Amino acid sequence: MNVEDTFQRRLRNLRISVTDRCNLRCAYCMPEEDYVWLPREQILHFEEVSALADVFMDLGVDKIRLTGGEPLLRRDVDGLIRLLAAKPRLRDLAITTNGVLLAEQARALKAAGLHRVTVSLDTLRPDRFARLTRRSNHAQVLAGIGALPAAGFTGTKLDTVVMRGVNDDELADLIEFGKTVPAEVRFIEYMDVGGATQWSMEQVVSRAEMLEVLGRRYGRIEPVVEESTAPADRYALTDGTVFGIISSTTEPFCASCDRSRLTADGVWYLCLYAQSGVDLRGPLRRGVSRDELTQLIADTWKRRTDRGAEQRLRLRDRTPLVQIGRLREDPHLEMHTRGG
Repeated sequence: MNVEDTFQRRLRNLRISVTDRCNLRCAYCMPEEDYVWLPREQILHFEEVSALADVFMDLGVDKIRLTGGEPLLRRDVDGLIRLLAAKPRLRDLAITTNGVLLAEQARALKAAGLHRVTVSLDTLRPDRFARLTRRSNHAQVLAGIGALPAAGFTGTKLDTVVMRGVNDDELADLIEFGKTVPAEVRFIEYMDVGGATQWSMEQVVSRAEMLEVLGRRYGRIEPVVEESTAPADRYALTDGTVFGIISSTTEPFCASCDRSRLTADGVWYLCLYAQSGVDLRGPLRRGVSRDELTQLIADTWKRRTDRGAEQRLRLRDRTPLVQIGRLREDPHLEMHTRGG
């Protein structure tokens, strides 16, 4: 069964947060040191995640990405990967990680059946990494990235949140680093969501500006023509190197967005900018039937009207989406909780 929302967007792509915990404190995501964490008894068990994944696949989902927080902090996460990888309808199973624990887990993740890995890498400079994350794990992140080819992974991506005056002078350096991995670099416009409580439009480096900067370095840059609902617009350099830009802030892709997010405690969000979600853990633990869960999810998606990034773009006085006080009251508004 395939279900469509009010704008004929199919439900196909599910991001599952397996933990709200993280071992970094990136300024654009987790600016504070202390947080209200989700109670452990509310976190979904792997079997519960697997059961919900089956329901979502009944409705057309064929791509799942595991996120966090930092998903590699979840004990025995390779066990969950093994459960999901065994599902024949699942076409793509990926994980997004900050890379700190990746070197020690890469082979186990591959053996469990994980298809692809995306690593967040905002800078190649250890001192800058320490300022951004308030941690000194840069060497571990690079070691984790380096461990991926040896473990048998291909299709690796590196995600970089580009911020003016912070790391916008490293665009070409990151592309050159990506060639050595090998990995496709994706530059992400700085977004005003979750923990980005210090966000301002002045800090956003737009897709157009990134292309202009890279064009001065590399010459002709051609768009990659393809049919895809992926968030990144992809471009090719003259040597064939491909990179992507996710321009959610200045050029939203709401019209084709087929992704939704399930938090570690089972709340389902239909948009990254959504302020409320649907509790799936409650019905699941009450023992409702699979048909009832399927109907709940299908009916919710069919009513979906979310075009959050487009609505934000239309604002004249655009400030951060959520202020720090509200984040403390409702941890589900945090990106590290809902798996940005």
